[in-house]
Amino acid sequence: MFDFAAYAALIVTLFAIVDPIGTLPFFVALTEGFSEEDRAFMVRRSVLVLGGVLAAFALAGRFLFAAFGFTLGAFEIAGGILLFMIAYDMLRGEITRTRLSTDDREDAIARRDELSIVPIGIPLLAGPGAISTVMIYEGEAGSNLLSILAAFVAIAVVSASSFIVLRYGQRIFHYLGRVGVMALTRVLGILLAAVGVQFVLYGVTAVLPHL
Repeated sequence: MFDFAAYAALIVTLFAIVDPIGTLPFFVALTEGFSEEDRAFMVRRSVLVLGGVLAAFALAGRFLFAAFGFTLGAFEIAGGILLFMIAYDMLRGEITRTRLSTDDREDAIARRDELSIVPIGIPLLAGPGAISTVMIYEGEAGSNLLSILAAFVAIAVVSASSFIVLRYGQRIFHYLGRVGVMALTRVLGILLAAVGVQFVLYGVTAVLPHL
């Protein structure tokens, strides 16, 4: 049976992890002075990278579980800890710093033609937290075709939402300001922290069923 509530939660969670709103300050700063055509091209390619990477790991997730021999429960615990760490940084307003090192930032500025792939597409949008989430969801879907397809629909919805946020990023950033963007990022961080804890609980229950 397909759980629509769980599916809606997946979309919201994945959007919170991808966090295109939190990426706005970095995106706006690095595309300052770009033409509208160049900026639109960068947004399109960044979103394609986001969708392609997440879809690839959603497809390969169950094969990776089998190849490396780790259980879904163990991956849920690891993924939950990772999501909680990301959420903690979001709540402290440090998500940009934790996602992108100083060397990465300098390298990105020097190679503006590649910004749409690295670092915007990866890891600012399609980071380890988002990759872990789609792999865990696909692992939990088992052989349920609707649940398997739902993951790819969720990736498409989040990618489309990210496109809208980045495409109109300058307007959004101008309207909300840095304080508004960080406030929304912190709200998403609270949600993400709860998801991380829940993943750990699922994993512990799976690994130690007698608890």
